[in-house]
Amino acid sequence: MTFVDDPEAAVLAAAKDMLRRGLVEGTAGNISARRGDGNVVITPSSVDYRDMALDDLVLVDPEGIVLQAKTGRAPSSEMKLHLACYTAFNDIGSVIHSHPVWATMFAIAHEPIPACIDEFAVYCGGDVRCAEYAASGTPGVGVNAVKALQGRAAALIANHGLVAIGPQPDKVLHITALVERTAQIVWGARALGGPVAIPEDANRNFALVYNYLRANPR
Repeated sequence: MTFVDDPEAAVLAAAKDMLRRGLVEGTAGNISARRGDGNVVITPSSVDYRDMALDDLVLVDPEGIVLQAKTGRAPSSEMKLHLACYTAFNDIGSVIHSHPVWATMFAIAHEPIPACIDEFAVYCGGDVRCAEYAASGTPGVGVNAVKALQGRAAALIANHGLVAIGPQPDKVLHITALVERTAQIVWGARALGGPVAIPEDANRNFALVYNYLRANPR
């Protein structure tokens, strides 16, 4: 089982950085990390990242039962998405759900983000797929996201945003930012006539590197 050292500090730092990069606004999105005991540290619901402190973070068990929380704090409304990812993928230590503008446009259009930039598949495993739609906060969001995340580091959440997974929060935030930048580039390439696909064998080789790195996190 992959877990994060000092998960509270890692989650808080990534949350502040996520806001600074413009990948969310206000209280939107959520970040979690798995502890060595299998429990999960997650950002609280409806707390602005600018004001968030370590004691605002919530600790839940793998079933979603709150083990530790400051008075008035509840886990993110998308907790079930995070827990579904941890249950499905034993080799991840962190989950980030965000609402980046360009990637969310693809999510609203139910369009995958193609792996058309050299080495994109090294970081994401291939095209970023769009999961089937499920209403926000319901178990279906997690179920559908897990399907779209098979062999991938990120997936679009239909009509909602993006989810990314990886060994630790800072790495997952890097994936989130990379997907957002790629979505913007692909949008621009379409205005120029459309992106030209990378040869399939090249992307297959890049995906093999992704699979190796995922199995052997640094």
